[in-house]
Amino acid sequence: MVFYRKFFERSFYTASGLCRRSFLWNKCVMHRTIRYLSHPQVEIDPQREIEKWSLNDLGKSRVRSLAKSGALIGTQVVVSSAETKAIETAKPIAEALGCEVEVRIAMHENDRSATGFLPPHEFETVADQFFAHPNDSVRGWETAAAAQSRIVAEVRECLLLNPKGDVLFVGHGGVGTLLFCHLSGVAISREYDQGAGGGGCFFEFGSLQSQPKSRWRPLEELRAGDSELPT
Repeated sequence: MVFYRKFFERSFYTASGLCRRSFLWNKCVMHRTIRYLSHPQVEIDPQREIEKWSLNDLGKSRVRSLAKSGALIGTQVVVSSAETKAIETAKPIAEALGCEVEVRIAMHENDRSATGFLPPHEFETVADQFFAHPNDSVRGWETAAAAQSRIVAEVRECLLLNPKGDVLFVGHGGVGTLLFCHLSGVAISREYDQGAGGGGCFFEFGSLQSQPKSRWRPLEELRAGDSELPT
């Protein structure tokens, strides 16, 4: 706030001075990287609650590689969904960064408890309907509109509680896509989903008022010091 007052008082002298001060202030305030990362591949177990599924060997290997890569150095806060697969993604990364995992229950994937596990083909059909009709509860699922409001509110609260430094959110492909649509200012659509492959994708943004820097990208494309990604 002090810095801003100095800028404002000096802005009356010359137009060139105002431009110079405005640029410096914006750079200071706005430079922040927020990432949303979806958990990678899981061990599918129809006999267990979906929220309790764990990462499979491939998913764990991808997380270990990311944690060791140094790509997330500078991240000060790691926030995770309470689902097992998300925590198993967040924990090794947070340990490598030397920080704790903040677990947020309301960051869970869209609520599909009305149906539980569905075979892959049936799941894809229902997921298509979930995105295509965001205000309707498809087979008892949480609506896409409600899930979007929930994840946006969670991200907003976390950023208010952690106003400085880079933040990593670890969650799920469905609500992550709904967050992406909100940030991008587009209607809810599965067109913006992370696609096939089992997850383990990310996107970056600077604030809830800024658009993502790219669409979903595989976590392997995160590189140390690389926060400016091509669209």
